Amino acid sequence: MLWRRVTGLKKGFTNLRFNRRMRITATAEPSARPLNSRPGRVALMALGFLCVAIGLVGIVVPVLPTTVFLLIAAWAFSRSSERFQRWLYEHPVFGPPVIAWRDHGAVPLKAKVLAIVMMAVSLTVIIVYGGGGWVLPAIVGGVMAAVAVYLVTRPTA
Repeated sequence: MLWRRVTGLKKGFTNLRFNRRMRITATAEPSARPLNSRPGRVALMALGFLCVAIGLVGIVVPVLPTTVFLLIAAWAFSRSSERFQRWLYEHPVFGPPVIAWRDHGAVPLKAKVLAIVMMAVSLTVIIVYGGGGWVLPAIVGGVMAAVAVYLVTRPTA
């Protein structure tokens, strides 16, 4: 309580980090209002764990993205459980990309390259095996191009 009064931090999850001079700096987590209803919190926690599970599968399956599901899980945990939000942020594998996105909107270079390559491969498969029509490949190609432009314009972590 005294720490919050001295630093002016709002109640909620805080991050303690070392700056370049090896001094501890505290930053307040962007406040996401936790839900007041128990069924809503339980549903969001279930969504968070489902997204973490899909993210785990995405580590092994190259077509399935991992970071997107971890970001959804971070949002769901921020609204339902501070404990699981902290677990996700402090996790040695899942935490760094989620924190990079939260703090800087940054995407790792490896994730950018892999996403764009997989989109190109997927579009090629749709064109080759799509049944000969041009509408589906055009729509999918347009959406994938928009996503690729968005990814390229994000800062690199």
